Amino acid sequence: MRKKVTVVGAGNVGATTAQRIYDGGYADVVLIDIVEGLPQGKALDMLESGPVTGSDSSIIGTNDYKDTTGSDVTVITSGIARKPGMSRDDLLYTNMDIVGSVIGQVVGNSPDGIVITVTNPLDAMTQHALQVSGKSRNQIFGMAGILDTARFRSFLAAELKVSVQDVHAYVLGGHGDTMVPLVGPTNVGGTPIADLIPKERLDAIVQRTRDGGGEIVALLKTGSAFYAPSAAATQMVEAILFDKKQILPCCVRLDGEYGIDGLCVGVPVKLGEGGVEEIIKLNLTSDEQAALKHSADAVQELVDVMNNRKS
Repeated sequence: MRKKVTVVGAGNVGATTAQRIYDGGYADVVLIDIVEGLPQGKALDMLESGPVTGSDSSIIGTNDYKDTTGSDVTVITSGIARKPGMSRDDLLYTNMDIVGSVIGQVVGNSPDGIVITVTNPLDAMTQHALQVSGKSRNQIFGMAGILDTARFRSFLAAELKVSVQDVHAYVLGGHGDTMVPLVGPTNVGGTPIADLIPKERLDAIVQRTRDGGGEIVALLKTGSAFYAPSAAATQMVEAILFDKKQILPCCVRLDGEYGIDGLCVGVPVKLGEGGVEEIIKLNLTSDEQAALKHSADAVQELVDVMNNRKS
């Protein structure tokens, strides 16, 4: 019997995530949105691609959360997207209301399921979803570190003209301007990146990674990234459904790890059928630890704004 995955939000990120999972053929997919006809039409279009892609999975579109009942994994992408000149912080209140409403429906219909948040500002939305749901940190966590790390690896591979598969790196912290691409542990085929790229050029690549989402928003002008984010979310879904025990950077609430307590930020975790099964502790330099704290402080500011609004 195939697993069941719900994707909330039939916009670019959600629909592309649903398509990637459906194409894999390992799970039945429910695509849900508040707009009547939108998820139904996109799901039908994907279903009709099955004979071409070889997928025998089922995929339906719906506006009714009852159709999501019993989902093993739910991916929340719903929310407004960034527009040119808009920071992730500008999205806070609107998407806070959306995620709060969605998480109640998701948990009510699939109380034992695992939830992956994708809505921005990612870390704050993950924190909000966790608080509203009352679930444990291993069951609700966010996608961001995989995306940021993929951007970092892509830029490094292009710079060195090597396969992306040979670039090993992690980006930690909040999904925003204060994210922390780790230079020390980053290597290409075992060779430290600092030995391969001059510092000035490496610093520029680190900054481009931090600005990666904004760079795409500026180019598109009427939207934001969705191919890479959907690929990152799908990697998390597969790690869970196939119990891969894969080490991936995800946004998770820390309870003292890395010197951070009660706050959702990106760190490496072991991802398997139990969700976040372990927090992986890296040995950071003093500068890296300070940068991570700075990033966590930026996330805390958003959480404080949300808490003040709720009070």
